Amino acid sequence: MTVLEELHQGFRRAYGAPRLHQALRQKGYACSVRRVRRLMRQLGIKACTTGLYTWTPGKFEFYSSAGNQLSKTEEAKEAGVQWAGDFTYIRTQVGWLYHAVVLDLYNRRVVGWSFSRKRNAELTKSALKMALQRYQPKEGCICHSDQGIEYAAHEYRQLVESAGMTRSMSRKGNPLDNAKVGSFFHSMKSEMVHHHMFENEIDAVANIIEYINFYNRERLHSGLGYQSPDNYEKLCA
Repeated sequence: MTVLEELHQGFRRAYGAPRLHQALRQKGYACSVRRVRRLMRQLGIKACTTGLYTWTPGKFEFYSSAGNQLSKTEEAKEAGVQWAGDFTYIRTQVGWLYHAVVLDLYNRRVVGWSFSRKRNAELTKSALKMALQRYQPKEGCICHSDQGIEYAAHEYRQLVESAGMTRSMSRKGNPLDNAKVGSFFHSMKSEMVHHHMFENEIDAVANIIEYINFYNRERLHSGLGYQSPDNYEKLCA
């Protein structure tokens, strides 16, 4: 097996030519993206996301009267000043599972997550609780979300305010500031979820947590200069 094939297998077959190029360079190999793309064609390997679907964040715009605080601030310059939450649906053989996350927008790290059979405020609140237990946000840290009732619920708002954070919600006429969380879900589904049929919730949770750990520690993120969230923060420290 060639070095290129080993890297491709090691990264869950999720990397295309640009990320494999960066991974090779980080290991000391001199090459171009064009050469990596040509070698991939010759070896018959490609990213498992190729041809899966096209990501169109514009059609998922959300609006709210709560106020979009992210639209009034610059991009985060350090961790713990801008968080964003959202949730998605995961299919299993025994029904749907809801999965919520909280991302630190500075380093794209998934700082909290939760799972539930029900779509309610407890789902979103549990993800934020986990994030608050694992990381200490700065005073006034923006906590952004869409306008869903799961984020507008009193108990969720109370948790945000009691943690000294500032609520922020997407609204009509503003850019989709929650696109970074949507991008995480897109990566997770196209690189892992869509290639599995989970037997049950336990199977889904185990695989998703494994992916989150991979995403935080290893996955090269184009928006971070092809560094993983953990490495990006170390380099910027």
